Amino acid sequence: MDTKVGIYLCSGCGIKDTIDLEELKSTIDDDLNFVELAEDEMVCGDFEEKIRADVKEKELNRVIIGACSGRYFADKFNFGPDVMVDRVPLRELVAWSHDRKDFDEVMEENDWDGDEHPIHELAADYMRMSSARVENSEPPTPIDEEISKDILVVGGGVSGMSAALASAKAGYKVNLVEKDSELGGMTRHFKMVFPTEPPFEKPAEPPVAQLAAEVNGNENIKVFTSSTVAKTAGQPGQFDVTVKNGSGEESFRVGAIVQATGWTPYEPEKLADKYGYGNFQNVVTSLELEKMVSNGGVKRASDGKAPSSVAIVHCAGSRDKEHLAYCSAVCCRTALKQALYIREQLPETDVYLLYKDLRSPGVYEQFYEAVQQVEGIYLTKGEVVDVKENGNEIEVSLDDTLLGESMTISSEMLVLATGMKPTTRLEGELSDLEIDGIPDADCEKEEDSKEFPNSGTLNLQYMQGPDLPKLKYGFTDSHFICFPYETKRTGIYAAGTVRAPMDIAAARTDGYGAALKAIQVMEQADKGLAVHPRVGDASSPDFFLQRCTQCKRCTQECPFGTLDEDEKGTPKPNPMRCRRCGICMGACPERIISFSNYSPNMVSQMIKAIEIPDEDEEKRRILCFVCENDAMPALDIAAMHRKKLPATVRIIPVRCIGSINTIWIADSFSNGFDGVMLIGCQRGDDYQCHFVRGSELAQTRMKNVKEKLEQLVLEPERVRIESVEISDWQLAAGMINDFAEEIEELDQNPYKGF
Repeated sequence: MDTKVGIYLCSGCGIKDTIDLEELKSTIDDDLNFVELAEDEMVCGDFEEKIRADVKEKELNRVIIGACSGRYFADKFNFGPDVMVDRVPLRELVAWSHDRKDFDEVMEENDWDGDEHPIHELAADYMRMSSARVENSEPPTPIDEEISKDILVVGGGVSGMSAALASAKAGYKVNLVEKDSELGGMTRHFKMVFPTEPPFEKPAEPPVAQLAAEVNGNENIKVFTSSTVAKTAGQPGQFDVTVKNGSGEESFRVGAIVQATGWTPYEPEKLADKYGYGNFQNVVTSLELEKMVSNGGVKRASDGKAPSSVAIVHCAGSRDKEHLAYCSAVCCRTALKQALYIREQLPETDVYLLYKDLRSPGVYEQFYEAVQQVEGIYLTKGEVVDVKENGNEIEVSLDDTLLGESMTISSEMLVLATGMKPTTRLEGELSDLEIDGIPDADCEKEEDSKEFPNSGTLNLQYMQGPDLPKLKYGFTDSHFICFPYETKRTGIYAAGTVRAPMDIAAARTDGYGAALKAIQVMEQADKGLAVHPRVGDASSPDFFLQRCTQCKRCTQECPFGTLDEDEKGTPKPNPMRCRRCGICMGACPERIISFSNYSPNMVSQMIKAIEIPDEDEEKRRILCFVCENDAMPALDIAAMHRKKLPATVRIIPVRCIGSINTIWIADSFSNGFDGVMLIGCQRGDDYQCHFVRGSELAQTRMKNVKEKLEQLVLEPERVRIESVEISDWQLAAGMINDFAEEIEELDQNPYKGF
């Protein structure tokens, strides 16, 4: 189909005060398609109807609007799925970030014509880039395949049952798989749970029995007990699952999966040396005490008698780099709750709570204060340094107490408040790389065949391993900055203590959240659209496999496990796993991967559409590839604050800097650009690229680019990669200005004009 492009220019929001729109219109008329200027009004006003009328009457299938950022009025300028719309942010990238008067004196000194004005050149380039974008793209076609809208929930604890009930009440069929013979998970062993009602001073009844009854009585939920998942294959909307139990196997298809497989207590045997577990009879864990309270009362293992005193050690193995390096979130409140148990059953028994720090956040502060007032409960801060058995007593030595002195607490029973570890945590020390299941970007082929660790939970038939990727502590890796419950496997959501340490109330909420995510992904898959962060994107990657060299970069570097491989090592797409980030496109050295509306050719044509000044004009040109998720909004905010940008810079938004193919860098320099900058999402422990690994991968690839520049006798300083958070608007603008100043100090690109 021939492209029919309509171009519309807005004059509002200060645009006409900075840009000579008539001259711009004349330039575009010469080079491009027909142009309409919204004189004395803004395109977001009544002029919108003019555009709609043109789309219908002139049968436009491409609309370019030179106005404000596409983050404004996104729904207003939607003219249907067959009409591609490109928004050129003349307001943010030209009018608000440049002052025409700053260049007037330079114009006079150099005797430049109007069309040589830096502001005019800037605006004209952006319009030409937009035209190249839409003329080298096609409207995306949504994936059209039959999908299932059933949900699989793995794990029948509090979060799993909550997820199942939330889904079922929303009208979806649920298959709930539980490995034990009954529902309830670890919570079914608890006599009481933390307070749930004001004034939050007394423990409450566990919700397990009520939840289990609701689950078993809901006609939309099919429960598999004493069962495990033998195999999971496919993609959102088309997950083929096999469940096995004592009676055999059953297979079915679901559209989304919630993994809520919960936690297990940290192995107390590993605490034998420090705390005496297993060496001394009267040392027990908090879970063992919980069962004791529910079955005959608190008694010493050595003689079956009630203890006259009990000491409870908080953080037994938690917050300890030799055991569990993290806080398990609930141990302190569990100790408070169990102190009340003991005093209720044994009113004459003294209870000592020995803590490093006592954490009882939110409304549970009231619970902590209430326990403090109970007679016979003593709270002592200190670090346990030794545990000994002395006759019928256990002696606990403490340092770093509030009094600044060492002390020893003697009791007839010692309870260890052991931490929780996720069921996905595997034995042995695994590096982040091994757990993640994604080799480094510079990996060698012989590493591809390495075996992945397997918890046996989902048994995914994925090239990147059988489990959800995990954090270094074994918790499933949720996309923590943008999307809680989200994992690196599209359509599979983590809930409850398999995702992070939490209490029962939080686990219930987690189950609801994961259920909502599962419903969202199925509904999007039914429409053939992507989920977050490019929610609603109808594009999907196309692979020209005839030219594939089986280098495996795309299959390895995709953060979401989208691609599997056939027996030859050729990529096998699973398009509904795809997040449309384009990282595979950036990885491919043969450039055989593209999207209908985002491709190597499209961006190359945008680069070539920018006019490079002649060498004798001494004008620099810098190209910035800017991530649309954090960096581009940061620049929009900078423009709102009227932060200035160099007129030598041209900005191309990209889906992720991980999608940048190195051919674009080569195109830029061969086209005469003096410098190239990449700005992506911040990465690290406190932040996360929207596509998880895009910033990291781009950083690795740019090392190779700089080596190539040196081979071409070009300074490696001509390429820079930076990262920002969305709130770093001042930093983002400053980075570009600093880079432009450095490029000015270098000689012009020697390849300019060739």
